[in-house]
Order: sequence, then C-alpha cells, then structure tokens
Amino acid sequence: MSGDGRASEGGEEEVRGARRIPGPRGAADDLDLESVPLPPLPPPGSAAPAGSVPEQSAPEQPPEPPEQSAPEQPPGPPEQSVPEPPEAPEALMTSVPDLPHRVLKALLGAWALSACSTEETAAVEEHLTVCAPCADEALRLRDAVGLLHTDASLDLDPTLRSRVMDGCLGRRPARIPVPEWAAPYDAETARLDALLRDIGDSEWHAPVRLRWFEEEREVSRRTTVAGVIGHLMAVDGLLSAALGLDDPLGGGETPLDPTERTERYWSSTHRPPTRAVREPWRAQSHGLIRTASFAGRNVAEASVSYGAFALPLQDAALDRAFECWVHGGDIADAVDYPYEAPSAAHLHRMIDLAARLLPAAVAGRRRSGLAGPAKDLVTAGAPGRSVHLEIEGHGGGDWYVALDSPAAVGSPERAVAQVALDGVEFCRLAAGHISPVEAAAGQEGDREAIRDVLFATASLSRL
Repeated sequence: MSGDGRASEGGEEEVRGARRIPGPRGAADDLDLESVPLPPLPPPGSAAPAGSVPEQSAPEQPPEPPEQSAPEQPPGPPEQSVPEPPEAPEALMTSVPDLPHRVLKALLGAWALSACSTEETAAVEEHLTVCAPCADEALRLRDAVGLLHTDASLDLDPTLRSRVMDGCLGRRPARIPVPEWAAPYDAETARLDALLRDIGDSEWHAPVRLRWFEEEREVSRRTTVAGVIGHLMAVDGLLSAALGLDDPLGGGETPLDPTERTERYWSSTHRPPTRAVREPWRAQSHGLIRTASFAGRNVAEASVSYGAFALPLQDAALDRAFECWVHGGDIADAVDYPYEAPSAAHLHRMIDLAARLLPAAVAGRRRSGLAGPAKDLVTAGAPGRSVHLEIEGHGGGDWYVALDSPAAVGSPERAVAQVALDGVEFCRLAAGHISPVEAAAGQEGDREAIRDVLFATASLSRL
C-alpha cells in the first residue's frame, strides 16, 4: 500500500514508518514478521544509520574443519540466535497519525459511533482538543447517537400538563380556580383530547370493543373511535343538564339511563361518525368545568340522576373521569397508542368512589338472588360485617365494605375476610374489563363474602 491508501505496483508497503490510517487488516498478533523485509546491516566498524532495525545475529558461517577427525562424532550444526521481533509494527500501532483537518472532520461521525480504529480515535481526540468547531460538532453527534440507543419512551410524561399548570398557578393563581372535586375530570378529558389530536383521520374508524358485566356474564359492543367519543358526550350530557347547560341529545324527553342515551345518540347521528365529533365533545367538557368553577361550592352536592340511581355532582364528575380514562385506554389499544393510568391522587379518589358504591351494589345483587343472604343485620350507622379491601400500589389504600346492609358502617373489628388487589387491576374489574374469577386477588377469610364483593365490583360497570 502507498501512503495515500492506494495499492503500490509491488503490492508491498514502500515506507514502513509512514504515519497514516491503515486500511482493514488483521490484528497485530497475526502479522507474519518473517515476511517483513529488513534493511541491510551496516559494514563492520561503522555506525548504524538512523532507523536501522534491532540487532541481528551474524549470518551463518561454515564450521571450521576440526584439527582431528572424529568420524564417530560428526560435528553438529552451529548455534544460531533467534532474531527478536522488529519493533516497527508496534510503533506503527501506537503512533498518532498526522491527518489533515478535512479527513478528521469526515471521521467525526464514525468516532461518535465508536467505529474508528485505535489510530483514528487517537487522531480525532487529539484534534478535538485544538479545534473548537469540530469539538462542538462531535458533541452534537454524540448526543444524537444517545437518542438512537434510548430505551425510554419518547412520548410526553402524562404528568407534564399538571406540573406545568401547577407551576403557572403557583406564579399567578387563577381568579376562579377549578374545584378540587372536578380536577380528575379536567385532567382525564385533557389527556384523552391529547390522544385524539395525535391520531390520523383513518384511525377514527378503527374498531373498538366496549366491555362490561351484566349480572353474571360479560357483555360487549363493537363501535369505532368516533363512536366512543359520541358515547362519552351523550352520558356527560347528564351533568350538563344538572348544571343547566344544553343536552347533546337535544330538547324534549331524553332518557336518563346511560345505555339508552348512547343508543339514542348513535341512532340519531350520521353514519359513520368521524373526527368531527371531537370538537363538540371538547367544548362540552370545557363548558362543564367552567360552569362548575363559577357556580361555587354548593353545586358540588347537586343531584345527577342516572335513571336507576343518582349521584352528587362531585361524585358524578369523578365517575365521568373514571369512564373517560377507561375508554381512553380502549381507544389507545385500538390505535396502538401508549396510555398511562391517572395520577396516584386521582386514581385513589376513583377507587374510593367505587368502594363507597359497593355496599349498595351487594344489596342490589342480593335482591336479585345473586348474592348470599344477610347474616347479621344492624341498625343504620352501626358497624356491621365487613370485607377488608386492601388496594396496593398506585393510588392504593384500605377500605372496609359493609356486607349486610348499605346503611351499616364498615369496620375493621367486624371484618370477616380480606381481599388484596392492585389499584389498576381493581379499576379494570370495576370497569368490566376482567371477570371476578380472573382477578388476581389475594384472598383470606369468608369465601362467600369475598365472592360477593368481587362480583359486586364487576357489576358497577356499564356501557
């Protein structure tokens, strides 16, 4: 090879000590040292020229004839010293090539990927200490390489919005703050809206399977992403009516049952629904938050009727936040989008609402013959038989569910069983996304009481 990397006519290296970046070759240990040509030795008595090879043994000399012949013991071969390996290849490995600036700049990409040879790496790093533009470029390339190998999700942190809002409100508090009981609904509608903004037009028609439990069996309904948003808007209309806002189903007699409202909305809209449904749904959620904020504290206790039951507005808003999160997860599964659970504080409040609804759910199933009979009736407000519901992990805590009467009070002293569930797993059970039999629960105590509580939790789900 010649100094500029091109093959010489003889096919051998012309200058052994040249400072250059070698081409692809074997490791230093694989060099055939005997094939390296050595310069001739200087004449006897003269000084060795610069760059000469290490000392070598004298060439072979024919043995002198012995004074007396000894045919029975022929003379052996003369002693020869083994030449030491030349140091030139080692010097070639450790030297730093003197390369022009344009070549070193072209090597920055390979250097950032750790793809340079030892000599190239040494030359580039030595150059970076004296060339500021190349040093800046090298830092940018190294940062870019770091992005190629990251294992973290590139999606925004789901808590980013709340942290930004907290920082802004800390600097300049809102004149009319959002009520604390409405904060989960505000957060979950904002998260779902961010997902909807990020999907394409075709994904609004992606099939979505909605699941819930009725009595002892799982029920499902197939719709689209746009159909899910229409369902959320139709049921949120119950809160709009309680606050004096327009109902998305229009005037006249409108049903209160969530399933009937959804069917009415789906049948009255043009098929198939498109992403045009997003704007009226988002305007409705903004109107609910704004009206609740201006209405003051007393509005939190306003009754919202669901037909078969009613909830205070503050619990109804929490229920709608829970359903917004659950159906947001259904949409995310349909379009293959990452979707995290709510913040721990909001998830804790959702679990608390479900736990407070469980005594009435157990009593309702008992009236239908689906739960065991009451074993120890007590007066209203007195401690009764209870199941210790231990929610672990994200948003967890401890709740005691009264078994025999909704008017009884759950008590740790009267606990007859204990059920342990992960927070998100409990919410999936309450949403009807897993069956009570499949719930990964730690169970201890009265098996009938545990079964009644798990099936009552699943019965809280609906379309």
